[in-house]
Amino acid sequence: MRIDILTLFPEMFAGVLNSSILKKAQEKKAVTFNVINFRDFSEDKHKKVDDYPYGGGAGMVLMPQPIFSAVEHITANTNKKPRIILLCPQGEPYTQKKAEELAKEEHLILICGHYEGFDERIREYLATDEISIGDYVLTGGEIAAMVICDSVTRLLPDVLGNQMSAASDSFSSGLLEYPQYTRPANFRGMKVPDVLLSGHHEKIAQWRKEQALKRTKERRPDLYEKYIESLS
Repeated sequence: MRIDILTLFPEMFAGVLNSSILKKAQEKKAVTFNVINFRDFSEDKHKKVDDYPYGGGAGMVLMPQPIFSAVEHITANTNKKPRIILLCPQGEPYTQKKAEELAKEEHLILICGHYEGFDERIREYLATDEISIGDYVLTGGEIAAMVICDSVTRLLPDVLGNQMSAASDSFSSGLLEYPQYTRPANFRGMKVPDVLLSGHHEKIAQWRKEQALKRTKERRPDLYEKYIESLS
């Protein structure tokens, strides 16, 4: 997979993309990240990328030209059209299902917003998707782009050491993940459930399913109701 990130602050990505799973994924050639400052594509002599909004109002709006030109440069030698994702508060709420969908793509372009927002023509004529990572406002789209890079990359084949890890994560099955334990079996009088020490795989699987249902019902009744509806 190739992921291009258009941003005004490329330095923000250095630590995230070169650490942990994202670093390992690049070493395994599973993904390539390209961080691009779209200010470099501005045709303004001062490299300006924003301007006052027509009709008045507070803040500055990102101009279409630098972003269109940056995307055209990236896609100039590609035959297959990439998914072009606008990161913005008005976008579709990001979910594990969306991450799984994007993980099937060969090429993603993430556009990080800043200032008051985007010129609407970027949204209407360039982006294929609009994504929000939550009902709150960030200074820019960079952190949201990092979230997408991480959540998508870990789903790529052979990135995680154990391929079952992603499948059993919270939200992948529609439920929150069951409780996990490791050694010691007895820590300060707090004991691991006997079933997990039994070696009986069928009973362990049943216990985990029951615990996942219980945890989801208690903590995320909205998810629990959707899961139950999906069974009917």
